[in-house]
Amino acid sequence: MANAKCVSPTPRGTDPMSALRASLLLALAVISAPLAARDVVDASEPTGLAVTIYRDPYGGFDRDNPGGFAMISETRSVTLPAGESTIRFEGVAEGMIAVSAIVSGLPGGTIEKNRNAALLSPAALVDGTLGNRVTITRTNPATGQEESEQAIVRTRADGGIVLQTSQGYEAVRCSGLPEKLIFDTIPDGLSAQPVFSIDTRDETGGTYEVTLTYLSWGFDWQAHYITTLLQGDRRGRQYAKMLSWLTLVNDNAQSFDNAELLVVAGTLNVESDFEELAEPPRGESLRLRCWPRGNTAAGSPLYPYPPAPAPPPAMMADSIVVTGTRMQKAAFESASPVAVMAGEENLGDLKLFRVPEPITVQAKGLKQVAFLDKDRVRGELIYEAACDLYGRVYQDDQFGPAQLIFQTENDERHGLGVSLPQGGVTVFEPSRAGDLLIGEDEIRDYPIGQEVEINLAESTKVFQQCARTGEIEQSEKDRADWRQLRAAVTNSGSQSAQVRLEIGRSSDIEVRRTRGLKLRNGAHVIETSVGAGEEREFLIWVRDI
Repeated sequence: MANAKCVSPTPRGTDPMSALRASLLLALAVISAPLAARDVVDASEPTGLAVTIYRDPYGGFDRDNPGGFAMISETRSVTLPAGESTIRFEGVAEGMIAVSAIVSGLPGGTIEKNRNAALLSPAALVDGTLGNRVTITRTNPATGQEESEQAIVRTRADGGIVLQTSQGYEAVRCSGLPEKLIFDTIPDGLSAQPVFSIDTRDETGGTYEVTLTYLSWGFDWQAHYITTLLQGDRRGRQYAKMLSWLTLVNDNAQSFDNAELLVVAGTLNVESDFEELAEPPRGESLRLRCWPRGNTAAGSPLYPYPPAPAPPPAMMADSIVVTGTRMQKAAFESASPVAVMAGEENLGDLKLFRVPEPITVQAKGLKQVAFLDKDRVRGELIYEAACDLYGRVYQDDQFGPAQLIFQTENDERHGLGVSLPQGGVTVFEPSRAGDLLIGEDEIRDYPIGQEVEINLAESTKVFQQCARTGEIEQSEKDRADWRQLRAAVTNSGSQSAQVRLEIGRSSDIEVRRTRGLKLRNGAHVIETSVGAGEEREFLIWVRDI
């Protein structure tokens, strides 16, 4: 029986060819039978939200066109039937980068991801109802009463809407009278909010808690520091109070309520163009047209309606208009005390600031969160001057103002000891009229342990002069000659001034030994003290490297 075969017997009286044809038809029927449609399931509204905002990797902050991005994590629940189904996540950010989306918590994983491109809009309603009935309501010119009747949509919305009514074919809003269309249902696939969907498979079905995580375009943040100079001490040490705010912008049309909010400071290596990858869905508007011949409906002569005036631009935040160089500090600070403050954490070589309480990231809005509040930061006031071979050269009787700088160390001993993200600085000084604005500056990222400098203003007391004397000394062969510079610094104030004279980069020039000469941040500088009412003169020999 090793070579036995199993043969299906053919009933007597049956043509073998007929049986074969029947088998082929049955096989074709099975192959061509449509696959069972997937059940469409809507995920719940988010029960948990986390929004992590990254700065524009190319720098700058534009609240009207933010160049940063955010990582959004949404926790939702979903009830799946047995078999394959499509899960819809409605209300995702319109700037969603769909290729970055990850859904976790599903037993069958993800089969396919889709970003729905069609939003609910007047044009989408008309296109989705093409060939179906709507209700048109308009005013009877004879009675002045509204009348409604059924009509069939016969054209798409991009070339004017034509309806078929009991009176024939007519164009919408061409009668010169008020008209409106009423749609009984919303066509399939349309949503008022952007939708992200995935196809999945579950053998048994059940209810699951899932997490949708994705990147989104249209976010950004920046830091801003409010610094108030305090009274110095007899040792010449200067003190300041520093309060800093994180300003967040969300340019998407979706809000994220009661979200865990985090911001990341540092420069990321970003290769992708997130703006192009986002491709937000758009709601198309109606394009109504009328033809100036005859009459397409009962009413006045046929003319198109004049275009509606453009709506005023949405206000994202109150603007501050500076009308002078001295402004009251109250214009910059909040009237309420700081109640919520972001805490600092490490994220590799980056810094992460976490807001300890849930925050609503409002659609098309700005939000400010405090992250730094130091009552007594110790530093010193430095007057910075410059004199080098290729810089500005003054005449013998010309002096220019030195730059006044507040300098401190970013450590706990000086009253700081926290990472300082790059941002703007506004500096105030007490006076009889209250705290007045004395300067503004931009600072880079300062980690803990680095020296921090804030430019305040051009000095009105300390002035500098720089000139070439014309003295030259021959140098050894193949080396540049030594040239002499004369620098002078005057102090007309009532107290001595700490002066830093920068001569040039150490990679460009060589400087002969001079009293007070040192290297600082890659530059040759002379640090000295100039007494009240004094003038100091320096003769400096330099040569090119």
